Amino acid sequence: MKTAHKPQQFKPADNCLQDKVILVTGATGGYGKTMSLTFAGAGATVILLGKNVRLLENLYDEIEAAGCPMPAIYPLNLEGATEKDYYEMAENISKEFGRLDGLLHAAVTLGAPTPFEHSDSETWYKVMQVNLQGPYMLTKYCIPLLKKSAHASLLFMTDDKFGAYWDAYTVSKSGLNGLTQTLAAEYEGSNLFVNAVNPGPSKTALHIRAYPAAPNNDRLPMPERHRDLFLYLMSDDLNQSGYCFLPII
Repeated sequence: MKTAHKPQQFKPADNCLQDKVILVTGATGGYGKTMSLTFAGAGATVILLGKNVRLLENLYDEIEAAGCPMPAIYPLNLEGATEKDYYEMAENISKEFGRLDGLLHAAVTLGAPTPFEHSDSETWYKVMQVNLQGPYMLTKYCIPLLKKSAHASLLFMTDDKFGAYWDAYTVSKSGLNGLTQTLAAEYEGSNLFVNAVNPGPSKTALHIRAYPAAPNNDRLPMPERHRDLFLYLMSDDLNQSGYCFLPII
């Protein structure tokens, strides 16, 4: 996969996502919440997808209190979601909004890193459901909505935890990289831009759980550091597909 950074000259305007409709999965997680607030602050109507209704409602209230466009809530637990659930979600979005201008796949679960021969099949299945099967199904049914946009962005969050013991997590993220390449090639030259982004080590609950004893955890960058990168990837300035945006050093 080709690699690139956000153009140095890109400076997001205050309302660079004005009137866009953007769906964010894992909307109450580390990157999901930060980018939901960021997109809303830039003028987008954000559809908040997550499994915890109370946290979704709290985020809804936070966005509304900030004077941003009114968001929407869509509770869905990707661990147990069926194909019918994804189909019905796309139908509901179509009836309410008529299109999607952006889709950020930020939902993620770590599972239980372990030697492969001791891998737990139930955990493997849950990780694949959230990290790979869910994005596949949701993308499949949302692409017709994205194609209705004049300029649409499909964005997968990936990672580079390769090597021993990462089990289903690494396999699922590798699968997302492959899915990104496939879709980027299929929609090359269209109004749909497809990218994978790897923000690098960040101070999120998932990273702390993965490296609980790391000495630099307190010094890790917060997801807010990458706001401009994600704004670029959702904006009309984006003109690249099939890229994996690497961490800002």
